This record gives sequence, C-alpha cells and structure tokens, in this order.
Amino acid sequence: MVFEQIATGGCQSYLVGCADTCAAVLIDPELSQIDHYVALASHHGVRLRYLIDTHTHADHFSATKALARQLGLPVVMHRASPAPFVDMRIGDGEMIVLGKLRLQALHTPGHTADSMCLQVEDRVFTGDTLLIGGTGRTDLPSGDPSALYDSLFNRLLKLDGQLAVYPAHDYKGRGHSTLAEEIANNPRLQKRDEAEFVEMMRNLSLTMPTHITEALRTNMSGGKTVAALLAEASATVPFMSLAELKSRVEAAEDDLIVLDVRERDAYEAGHIPGARLLPRGQLELRVNQDLPDPTRRILTCCELGYISTLAAATLRGMGFTRAVALDGGMKAWREGGYALRPGREP
Repeated sequence: MVFEQIATGGCQSYLVGCADTCAAVLIDPELSQIDHYVALASHHGVRLRYLIDTHTHADHFSATKALARQLGLPVVMHRASPAPFVDMRIGDGEMIVLGKLRLQALHTPGHTADSMCLQVEDRVFTGDTLLIGGTGRTDLPSGDPSALYDSLFNRLLKLDGQLAVYPAHDYKGRGHSTLAEEIANNPRLQKRDEAEFVEMMRNLSLTMPTHITEALRTNMSGGKTVAALLAEASATVPFMSLAELKSRVEAAEDDLIVLDVRERDAYEAGHIPGARLLPRGQLELRVNQDLPDPTRRILTCCELGYISTLAAATLRGMGFTRAVALDGGMKAWREGGYALRPGREP
C-alpha cells in the first residue's frame, strides 16, 4: 500500500494508494496543501481517483472542492453531509474500491452528524471521532455527545484493537496510535458510563476554532474563502509600489486617478494628496458617474491593501483595464513617512 501522512499544523491528511494498480485517494485534504498533494501523487507514481472528507470540518478549509475542480475528481462524504458539491454519498458499511484496496465506511456521528471512519487493511482513519489521547468535540453545529458515545463504545472501539488509528488532527506531533492503546490510555475513554461521558463532553469549556464561521460556511456550501477571493483578484491585478506612487503624486501626473476605497472617516483622517474618495461598498453604483473615462489609469488604495485589490479586480471586470492597486495600502504609506492630507479634497 502506498501511504503518506501530511501534517499542516495540527491537521492531518492522508494519501492512500494501491501499489499494484497505482490508484490513490486523498483523505481530509487541506486547502493550503493542494500543490503538495499533487506532487506527492506524482512522486509515488499514483493517480488520484477520489477525494474524501471524513466529516464537515470546522477548523480548517477543506481542499476537496478545489481539487475536484482542478483534477476532475469525485468528492466522497457520508450521505448525511450537507455539502452540495459531494459527488458520491456513502452509507454505513459501504466500501470505496481503490484498485485492490477496500476502504470501508463506518458512520460515527457525534463530533458532527456526518462523521465517518474509514478502515483499510491494518488501519482506520478516524477523522475527528477518535483522536490520539482525545476525541472530537461535540459543541459545534450538529455535534451530539450521546451519539459520540455510541459511535465510540458501541461501534469503533469494538473493531480489532491492533488497528492503527490515524486521526484528522493531532497537535503534539504524534503520527498514529492503535485502538487498544486508546482504550487503555485515552483519558476521555475512561468515562465508560454514558451519562458520565456525556457530562464530561458538555463541560470541556473549549475555545472556538479560528475562522469557524468561514470554515463551516465554505466546507458546508462549497463557497469561496476570503483568501481564495483575494488570490483570484491578485491574479488579475497589477500593483504599484509606494515609491512609484509617491513620485507620480509629486509629479502631479494627470493620467493617474488615485481612488481611496475606504470609508469617509478613514479618508478624512488622512489620505494620499489628490486622492478621490469612493468607498468600496458604493463602487459599482457610482462608477459611471465618478469614473466616466474607462481608459484612465486608476490606482485603488485601502488600509491594508486587501479591499483595494478586490476593488481593482472589480474595476477591471467592468472595463477599466488600466486599474491597479497600491502594494501595502495606507498603513504602509503612513509607516513609510509619505505625505498625508486630512479632510476633503477641494
């Protein structure tokens, strides 16, 4: 069996392949590692056939949809998954055939309603149902401590104790465990009475994952992350340096319109001399009135350079093909000691 474990911070994803047929699958891929996954598959001489998420992730961005679009592959999740982009919805006890390998699904709700584990040969990929020295939390959307108890004690932990456990997360650099080791040593599994287990899970007082709202939104719906939107915009927008803009402002260049897309109070607190105010939220509605000549060079600026990048991309999409964005934004402009003008332009 071809096997690679890929750690991204605490997130764990897996490349699993059949050595005889060169067919492979990615389990719980993470968005920032797309190029790494493709390179690994090439390195091992395998061809990816499926992309699998063991559940709807709340603490990182899944790469399944992006990889599916890039490589033309089917996305596999449990049939309870709310994600509309899933191509194959698999049920409890069903298998994914991967050359000579068989990945068997075990529905293990509790962390989420759509959680499942995948057993293949001598190992089980447990998602966030069972972690090394812990379990998935149950206080996020669709979590249920009673369901997790049943999934663990009446299902997963009844499998062969020698099965290697490969979870979707581990923050202490541990690669894997076994079911037997977890039964013996995992603190949460020592609460073997259901009422005690449920009480424990309801009183963990855990902090919320970073970007939880965005992660759930994108992983459940297939929508785009803010980072993806910025990356797409950056791919279509040229940038101008602070020094270059300074020289053009000082030269009072007639061909350049500096467009400040912040809100009025930020603009009036200090803006680039000669800059016009057109808040990003009003751009599409006012563009014909405020920018009647689509052939002019327009430089957009905002506080950090993100909103101005989106604004420049929008302008280019509307026909202002010479729109560019300021590299670094107004924060970098101020820190560079460049001239600022308070109030409104005459």
